[in-house]
Amino acid sequence: MSDTDDTAAAQPLHYRIRREAGGAIAGLAAWFQGNWRENRWFRRLVLAAGAGLLLLIAGWFLLARDLPDAEVLLEYETNLPSVVRGADGEIVHRYERERRVALQFKDLPPQLLNAYTSAEDKTFWTHGGIDAGGFIGAVIDYVSKIGTGQRAVGGSTITQQLAKNIMIGDEYSITRKLREMILATRIESVLSKEEIITLYLNEIPLGRRSFGVQAAARAYFDKDVDDLALHEMAYLAILPKAPESYSREANFDQALVRRNIVLGQMFDNGHITAEERDAARAMPLGLIQGARAERSADAGYFLEEVRRQLIERFGETAEDGRNSVYAGGLWVRTSLDTELQDAARDALRAALLRYHGNRGWTGPVATLNPDNGNMASQLASSNLSISYEDWRIAVVTGRSGQSAAIAFADGREASLTGGVPDAMKAGDVIAVSPQGNGWRLRAVPEVSGGFVAQDPHTGRVLAMQGGFDSRLSDFNRATQANRQPGSTIKPFVYAAGLDAGMTPATMVPDSQYCYYQGANLGEKCFTNFGGSRGGGEYPMRYGLEQSKNLMTVHIAMDTGMEQVIKTFEAVGIADKGAYQPYPAFALGAGDTTVLRMVNAYSTLVNHGRLNAPTVIDYVQDRDGKVIYKSDTRECTGCNMDEWDGSPMPRLAPRGRQVMDARTAFQVVNMLTGVIERGTATRLRDLNIPLFGKTGTSTGPTNAWFVGGSPDIVAGAYVGFDQPRNLGGWIQGGNTGAPIFGDFVRASRDRWDGRPFLAPEGVRMVRIDRRTGRRVFDGWPTNEPQSAVIWEAFKPDTEPRRSQRQDEIDAMRELILAQLRRREEGPTGASSERPSETPGNFVEEQGGIY
Repeated sequence: MSDTDDTAAAQPLHYRIRREAGGAIAGLAAWFQGNWRENRWFRRLVLAAGAGLLLLIAGWFLLARDLPDAEVLLEYETNLPSVVRGADGEIVHRYERERRVALQFKDLPPQLLNAYTSAEDKTFWTHGGIDAGGFIGAVIDYVSKIGTGQRAVGGSTITQQLAKNIMIGDEYSITRKLREMILATRIESVLSKEEIITLYLNEIPLGRRSFGVQAAARAYFDKDVDDLALHEMAYLAILPKAPESYSREANFDQALVRRNIVLGQMFDNGHITAEERDAARAMPLGLIQGARAERSADAGYFLEEVRRQLIERFGETAEDGRNSVYAGGLWVRTSLDTELQDAARDALRAALLRYHGNRGWTGPVATLNPDNGNMASQLASSNLSISYEDWRIAVVTGRSGQSAAIAFADGREASLTGGVPDAMKAGDVIAVSPQGNGWRLRAVPEVSGGFVAQDPHTGRVLAMQGGFDSRLSDFNRATQANRQPGSTIKPFVYAAGLDAGMTPATMVPDSQYCYYQGANLGEKCFTNFGGSRGGGEYPMRYGLEQSKNLMTVHIAMDTGMEQVIKTFEAVGIADKGAYQPYPAFALGAGDTTVLRMVNAYSTLVNHGRLNAPTVIDYVQDRDGKVIYKSDTRECTGCNMDEWDGSPMPRLAPRGRQVMDARTAFQVVNMLTGVIERGTATRLRDLNIPLFGKTGTSTGPTNAWFVGGSPDIVAGAYVGFDQPRNLGGWIQGGNTGAPIFGDFVRASRDRWDGRPFLAPEGVRMVRIDRRTGRRVFDGWPTNEPQSAVIWEAFKPDTEPRRSQRQDEIDAMRELILAQLRRREEGPTGASSERPSETPGNFVEEQGGIY
């Protein structure tokens, strides 16, 4: 070995590696320089390669520079509909424009995952976002179809489809495909395979307005994903390619072929056995036809009010915030009582149909323009429908003489049988029902009305009906129609009088009342219903039971109209300043709504405590966190870890005190007489403790009843949307009260017959209901016309026992005569004894008052 070799061997290894690499690089550089100088094709090839590389880098930056950050998917939340529950916790409705249900990975059946990976991306679990083989095949297919107008096979992996559906869009171009591939690799670096496929299966559009496999399982098979059979899973897996096409009956044969191909791919990939494949292939598609019946209570007016309040608070779409109504996935607990809602709907409809009677067809529900194209399609777009017995909504497409052709929203055509009104024309939207081989015209009542039922102790609205059917008109007459309440406002006039020092036994004149309105208007005189000028003097109770206008005006003017208006405002009948201190307002001349009136009557039952009416109990976000609740009371100490020996913590009473509790009970107690012997005696046969008041506004244009029990207060009115005379025979007693009666009968199990309880500080005293005098020697009976009744008084306001003055003077003289004879002795001039010995006056009469 030479000295040179020894020196080289003694050098460190890394030094020798650098030396040899340097030599190689130097040799390569020399080769490149030589070819560059001597070979022009080499120079051109190098320049072309450099230019291509620069273009590739520039293209990469151009394509990727504005791509969304894949990390946003870490916090991405699927748009979800809001779910509405009733008071019992059952789902009653969904606010959705797209069917969506978000599942977790653990909720996805393994065979459903296998079906989708077999159909869409068999290498999903191993690739890094791009399937090279699938991409090359897609490129070849794209080139072969250039100029043919046909769309090339996508060749996208599940990750690429996720990027397209959520972050890029569905533009058909090479640029979009390249951007999709770049983003797919980024997604794979951010999310796990489980997260990717879960997000994909929750977002993929699958037809019938369904997004995600759970919504599609419901739309096509009315099942949850974990209940799907193998052939049903395979069918859902074919839908991403052409969801709208494969769901049409005309394409069922193609869908069946494609489904069976997917089953074969599942077998080839080792996910199912040959026996399972063959058994699934032998099954029909089994799709449900038509629109799937959604679980929804028939409470359109109530649910629309809930929706309006939610949108006002949280917004409508995803752009409005995380908790929007149509994207936030809210869980909404409402106060809707479906049993009471059905009773309210049926009771109001029955009243409207009773009033309509035999008036015949009153005109179309709506009118479409025949010049705007297919009228069946127009009808479908209008969303008009009806849910009453077997009635349906149709549009008149033409008429000839006394016959007419009609079409339904689904495109089916038919003809009207029977008479066709002369006024009916093409474009009229009408209600019809089956009759023989045709259809018969039905008349939707022109008259309308509103109904509300409420829990008086909490303000929770239990039922709401704002017209005949919300599908025909979304105008909610329970909350939006301002109507004159007529005599239903009188109890609050009487409440003002009681607060001013009157009692239910105060004698009030039932005589004509006139007052001077000024030089321009002159004198105004009031009369009772029917024009009677009244006469005599009666206890306050009588005026309320018999709805005496003149007595009411006397009470209002003696109390002061300013104070009466303040009472109206305190219980929420009118906003501050809405009513003026004129006597006409004491008789119901102002405008208000059914909801306001029912809430005011609830205040009476609730011993003067006013609660705001609510339709929403609380709202939870998609994670279950409560983000709104109507009851905001705090319970201090309710969540203590250990009891500290103090009294049990309790919530404060709900609402605020706006009326003396004793006054409120006095009014309720008088209003029970309206049922027993007043203007609403037709409700007496219900045989449960009730209070209430009828009302008829001038015209009459509105017929009312508001009342209830200690636990449910309800009210309704009937009237035309454009107020006009209902007819001289219409009154609250014969039109409004029957609605309440039907409501109670339809929900009889909810009325327990509990009596009204008096608050502290009320004395129940026996009085003569005709004279208002106190009674000591008689007792009330169960007879409605009993002369003696129990009346409610505040302490020291009950009537005193009175005697005629001449009787008192005579008794006084008799006692004095006896005393004189005793003093004069048996021989005196006055020794003659009376024929009868007087009894003990104080004991017999119960005291001298």
